[in-house]
Amino acid sequence: MNNNVIYKIIGILCVVLLAASCKHHEEEYHSITDKIEAESKDYHGISISSEEHLEGLTMIEVTENGITFRIPKRKGEIKSYACTECHNKPLDQMQSKDLKKAHWNIKLNHADENTMNCITCHDGNDMDHLKSLTLKTIDFDRSYQVCSQCHTRQFTDWTGGAHGKRIESWAPPRASMTCVNCHDPHKPHFESKWPERYNTQKVEERK
Repeated sequence: MNNNVIYKIIGILCVVLLAASCKHHEEEYHSITDKIEAESKDYHGISISSEEHLEGLTMIEVTENGITFRIPKRKGEIKSYACTECHNKPLDQMQSKDLKKAHWNIKLNHADENTMNCITCHDGNDMDHLKSLTLKTIDFDRSYQVCSQCHTRQFTDWTGGAHGKRIESWAPPRASMTCVNCHDPHKPHFESKWPERYNTQKVEERK
């Protein structure tokens, strides 16, 4: 058998092997990449949304640090809003035990007396609004803008989604709690707690 015949036989074998390795059933492919490309050519994706979970919640859309998301409205949750329903004269004239809705019992435990008092955050000239340290008017629905003046790191983390609690779902559109949904603005510190532990003594007593 000469070399030409051998080469022809080898060539035929190669063609047969190549044909055998090719896709011969609809579900068989050369590689996983081929399979993905073939089976996804008509795939247009699935849209996942948290919209249905947010139905019935009163939200507003805000944009901070270039990030747009939703937060709960605040004013509708304040029992005595608008504040000017009661705050219609100077505070020194209002401070009386006769005012049933008064909140003179609130003690500010936030920073110290040299740093903060009521009018650090509340606008004494317009009690229906908060104010910044530079006397800029801040709406109660955006009270986080007051907190962000001092708590800059937490504010940056919050806008990025690393601080605070998501509402309902991680699917877009994003909706997040604000500072006052978790922290009492007059006493924002969370008390330290010991972690729960497995009580072996109790287990033994129950046996």
